[in-house]
Amino acid sequence: ERDWEKLNYFESCLPIEEIARRGRDTLRFGPMKPVGLINPRTGKMPYAVVQLRQENLRADSYNLVGFQNHLKFGEQARVLRMIPGLENARFLRYGQIHRNTYINAPTLLRATLQMKTHPRVLFAGQICGVEGYVESIATGLLAGMHAAALVSGGEMAAAPRASALGSLTHYVTHADAKNFQPANITFDLLPALEKKIRDRKERHRMQCERALGEFEGWFQKVGAMAVRG
Repeated sequence: ERDWEKLNYFESCLPIEEIARRGRDTLRFGPMKPVGLINPRTGKMPYAVVQLRQENLRADSYNLVGFQNHLKFGEQARVLRMIPGLENARFLRYGQIHRNTYINAPTLLRATLQMKTHPRVLFAGQICGVEGYVESIATGLLAGMHAAALVSGGEMAAAPRASALGSLTHYVTHADAKNFQPANITFDLLPALEKKIRDRKERHRMQCERALGEFEGWFQKVGAMAVRG
């Protein structure tokens, strides 16, 4: 395998065969995790589960949740028909992986998502190195607000670092440029609290409270002006 052919997977959306390759129990602690699902006939939690998500109003088409993969189509059918209940399944669409193309944002972008060399050009979404629908929409909104400020002469300022949007844009514009990888929002991206809180739920609650407060203050000052403009 040549260097340019090697696949660098996004860790939050791994193909099932890559997850399985990492250990015998990785699938049942990943997309096949049974926690919280009790078999009503036995009253026990299954060893592993496959979740089906309805895809249409007729309820005759379902997708397998978290089963993205890079297997050949024939092999997919063979393996998935080993799952109890899917022995006679008809597969309408096989799993595939797709390639994400993104710029080296830490080198090219400011915290406002403007290009450093061409400030009137802004980037948002997957191409700037964020993952997830909500994250892409949020950075699109931010870039749109800054674009409105550019043409109206309004104030521009990066989203507050303590907020989810501010932490995400801070990551994509300040990460190690040599090893830059896309990311979605997690609590790990938020700055630590000044006071150390051991209880995770309480820590997350306080981080959310701080984020909302700072974001609201920023939006009232900068965002609302851009929207009105």
